[in-house]
Amino acid sequence: MMRSPMQNVKLIPKCLIYIDKEGNWYHKGAPMIHKPFILDFFRNMFMDEHGRCVIQWDGKLCEVDVEDTPIVVRSVESWSGGEHRKVILVLSDETREELDLDSLWIGPENVLYAKVRQGAMPARFLRPAYYRLMELLECDESSGTYFIELDGRIKTLLPAS
Repeated sequence: MMRSPMQNVKLIPKCLIYIDKEGNWYHKGAPMIHKPFILDFFRNMFMDEHGRCVIQWDGKLCEVDVEDTPIVVRSVESWSGGEHRKVILVLSDETREELDLDSLWIGPENVLYAKVRQGAMPARFLRPAYYRLMELLECDESSGTYFIELDGRIKTLLPAS
């Protein structure tokens, strides 16, 4: 008899929490609006080895339902200091972190994503953050590609159409 790959996956109860693709939180269908409570959940959230979004709370685990990514990039801050240009991502958990250029990718429907939390979690760029980052986009007309350059490193994002 063949074993299912998920057969050895430990069952984790659902939190009855849902995060939509815009980063809005819901509990049993009702919007969660108490910011300190949500931020506490963020501090205790991680992706398990099976790709599930999990909250560890009071010594217990529960699984969060996520429409796209558990964290979203709300805005982008960019600055140049001499030869160096940095991009800081402002995340839905109210943290800021420097963009890892290698972690950027474009998903379905041209949605932009990056890995955050030292590469441990995916984050979806909301439209304002996406548009702000695209201000840094350059085109290499000889190769027909679009790219972003930070600190002498180049990340190709799109072929020219």
